Amino acid sequence: MAASPDAPRDDDRRRATRALKALNFFMADMQAGIGPFLGVFLQQRGWTAGPIGTVMTVGGVAGMAMTVPAGAFIDHTEKKRLVVIVTGICTVLASFLILLSQAGWVVTVSQVATAIAGAAIGPAVAGMTLGVVRQAGFNAQNGHNQAWNHAGNMVGAGLSGWLGWKFGMPAIFYLAAVFGALAIASVLMIPERAIDHAAARGLESREDADQEDGEAEGQAGGQAEGFAALLHTKPLLILAAALACFHLGNGAMLPLYGLAVVGAGKGDAALFTATTVVVAQAVMILASLLAMRMAAGRGYWLVLLISFASLPLRGLLAGSFIEHWGVWPVQALDGIGAGLQSVAVPGLVACMLDGTGRVNVGQGAVMTVQGIGASLSPAIGGWLAQAIGYRAAFYILGSFALISLALWIGFAAILRPACAGVRPTENA
Repeated sequence: MAASPDAPRDDDRRRATRALKALNFFMADMQAGIGPFLGVFLQQRGWTAGPIGTVMTVGGVAGMAMTVPAGAFIDHTEKKRLVVIVTGICTVLASFLILLSQAGWVVTVSQVATAIAGAAIGPAVAGMTLGVVRQAGFNAQNGHNQAWNHAGNMVGAGLSGWLGWKFGMPAIFYLAAVFGALAIASVLMIPERAIDHAAARGLESREDADQEDGEAEGQAGGQAEGFAALLHTKPLLILAAALACFHLGNGAMLPLYGLAVVGAGKGDAALFTATTVVVAQAVMILASLLAMRMAAGRGYWLVLLISFASLPLRGLLAGSFIEHWGVWPVQALDGIGAGLQSVAVPGLVACMLDGTGRVNVGQGAVMTVQGIGASLSPAIGGWLAQAIGYRAAFYILGSFALISLALWIGFAAILRPACAGVRPTENA
């Protein structure tokens, strides 16, 4: 019996979706690297909370400034795999700079380089995913991608904590390098011909979307709109504002909680920091799979509402219980918020900008606005903790998400229709 003419395309897609899951698993630790451990690593070498928060903020601002240009570049380039490879190498090398020297300017340069690389990796992977599975399959594949990404973070953090306890903090850097090499190998396993670069930027035509796989490869559904398309999409602007407020409170919570517990002598630096990450990432795996199913059935509005509501409760618990065991409820709530958003935000942006040809610019723009909050958070949290104590800092940080909730509920009439625009999903 003759093979189907679509068989090569189907085989390429299966290989690509498997490789995307592996890439998300290994790039998690490659991206994070020393990140979650940076605060306690520098604290052990004489740094205080204020300067630690400031240097994290400098890196965050640099990454924030690059997200929109990175998204625009991803929309235009057909070398998306190469982008992931180059930025992965840069991330690992930048982390090793901190191992060589903890001078202020060295740490700052390292954080800036890591943030810039991270600004390109996110849109590149999202673009490749959209190019492989198209809009109809994006929600499902992105849900699986994020589950594997959180699993990679959990395994990487667990190994980092054990290696840091057994061999010292420098061992964490070498683990990041190993994960980086495996991430590069994973991206090379994605067949280039499996990526439809027109669909990857949101230019898949309606006719193409309805045809069988393989018939529409390389066809564009129209011309890309101008960048003003982002400003004219009101639900996108509300989403970005709500996320900025959320991350203004959330960004500093994990490193500050680690500093608070370790500084009080209630936990080993490497092992406790690893536990904070492992607990959150374990919950994120389940939350991302739940978000995928909720979005397919009921849209994204409720998913994001729950994610915003998790932060005020997290801040209350963090301020009330600065104890080793407090990592379980505090980081479980982080897992709920971040896990739900990791699926809902990229999926919602892709739906909102479908047909504009500016999907990855939109992803970058939303990341930029999130970055404004996330980059300011460590500095605000660090200096608050130094001035008025950790407990009050956690209460204040958690309260920022109340603004997110007010925006999300107040503009529900505008947001609900946009959040319900999820197409039927395909098995990924």
